[in-house]
Amino acid sequence: MLDRSTIMGSRHLIVAGHYLAAQAGYEILQSGGNAIDAGVAAGMVLGVVQSERVNFGGVAPQVIYLAHRREIHCIDGVGGWPRAITPDFFEKNHDGVIPAGVLRSVMPAAPDAWLTALRCFGTMSFADVASASIRLAREGFPMYPLMANWIAGKASLFQRWAPTAKIYLPGGRPPAVGELFVQTDLGNTLQYLADVERANAHQGRDAALLAARDAFYKGDIATSIVKYHQEAGGLVQREDLESFSVRFEPTVRGKFKDIEVHSCGPWSQGPVVPMTLGILEHVDLASMGHNSVRYIHHVTEALKLAFADRHQHFGDPAFVDVPMTGLMSDGYSAYRRGLIDANRACPGMPFAGDPARCTALAHRWVPEPRPSDEEVSVTGDTSYLCCVDRHGNAFSATPSDGPSNSPVIPGTGMVCSGRGLQSWSDPTHPCSVAPGKRPRLTPNPAVAFKDGKLFMPFGTPGGDVQCQAMVQLFLNINVFKMDPQAAADAPRFVTFSFPNTHQPHDYFPSRLYLEGRIARAIGDQLERMGHEVRWWDDATSLAGGVCLITADPQSGLLAGGADSRRPTCALGW
Repeated sequence: MLDRSTIMGSRHLIVAGHYLAAQAGYEILQSGGNAIDAGVAAGMVLGVVQSERVNFGGVAPQVIYLAHRREIHCIDGVGGWPRAITPDFFEKNHDGVIPAGVLRSVMPAAPDAWLTALRCFGTMSFADVASASIRLAREGFPMYPLMANWIAGKASLFQRWAPTAKIYLPGGRPPAVGELFVQTDLGNTLQYLADVERANAHQGRDAALLAARDAFYKGDIATSIVKYHQEAGGLVQREDLESFSVRFEPTVRGKFKDIEVHSCGPWSQGPVVPMTLGILEHVDLASMGHNSVRYIHHVTEALKLAFADRHQHFGDPAFVDVPMTGLMSDGYSAYRRGLIDANRACPGMPFAGDPARCTALAHRWVPEPRPSDEEVSVTGDTSYLCCVDRHGNAFSATPSDGPSNSPVIPGTGMVCSGRGLQSWSDPTHPCSVAPGKRPRLTPNPAVAFKDGKLFMPFGTPGGDVQCQAMVQLFLNINVFKMDPQAAADAPRFVTFSFPNTHQPHDYFPSRLYLEGRIARAIGDQLERMGHEVRWWDDATSLAGGVCLITADPQSGLLAGGADSRRPTCALGW
């Protein structure tokens, strides 16, 4: 059994996907920095100590709450496709497949996301918040089991590109647990940005941070990215990088009883969380019992309905008219709730709905991915962190993008985001490829409020598992009244009865995975209801790695939960 204790704090608290990231953020909080300073520091460390699944040149969506202004902000942290792409590019040239390598590259958004958050809402310099990540990259850190196993399991993927193999297969082999893992080029990249900032400090904090940003997108790093893409047949050009900037986007706001949940918009899968909670709001889940047959069935069916709407409707709102207001309406939630058969699982993915009419759409997107009989391959190249500071500010971020499917840019130690693997090659799909268009991102940090006060930043890695783990975590806290650590560690179930976000968009109709701590008799009953049940280990990293902080509105105490399935860590004072 998992037996961590809930970590509490009266002043500030941080929870992150790795203990060294939590330590880096905690040190910033202790030195007087705010939640944004600490969050950026921790997020950048995740790009070092979990660089097999999080990368400085990747994505970093963020939801930020400023207590003194009572404002919530969302930085998308994801880049768009190069302007040289065409909507039919992959159908014409690659049989509808978005291949691994430089052709999956979109703009690297994480550097701008971190620097923009720091410049707009932080108090410290880039050099200060980057010091831990620079040190850990240059001096190294002890290799640990989760990272070692990931690299060993994907060694053949890392071998495809010499700059990647040089870092992740030192001496021609995967690094062993306990060996010091050094990333000199990445450390030098981060130090270069810090040096540029210092050289421009006389112009003021904002100008210095912007200079560091420009050093990435308009300076030597941009030159390295473009040179490699030209040599390797990529599409990224200098004007793509020079004109790029992250966007401030509105959050999608949902309600579950007296709790308001803010998610990222439909340029991500974020709205699946409040949509699912809206479907479940008026279902008496408590009386069903936690992880009972009825409970697992109802939550699974609600998730399937939300994922069907994700597949039909979600996409970059700059290119796609997403009916978000209708999808979030009480009337539409009630309509979708009424489609759940209490005794029988919907076979496969349900039909998406028409929120304007509260009816089913008469068609699905064609071609729909073919059903697969294989074992599900869960993509987990992501991490998560959240923190709350002494002022009540909150930071929630889900950085991502590892180097197993996109090559490291020589001399930089980082990739140029390969998030294009979450687009569709079909020009009729809402998540199709187009110049400047953002892929529909799986990473989706969230923040919840109760009675108008900050209540809970939360999130997780796990690809299409993310929203499912987040919904279950939320219900564990707010329906079954678990403490944060118990809620993070409770057994999970995951459906894959919808097309996977990642290439090749595998589809597993009615597939439902249960962790082994759920009774076999429950799985047997779910099978009889039409779910295709398969079993995971008692506690598997495939089920996510949730992190959360709850804020008690009466006492002001903070409590953190750090998922024992992964090397997550909570630190507070």
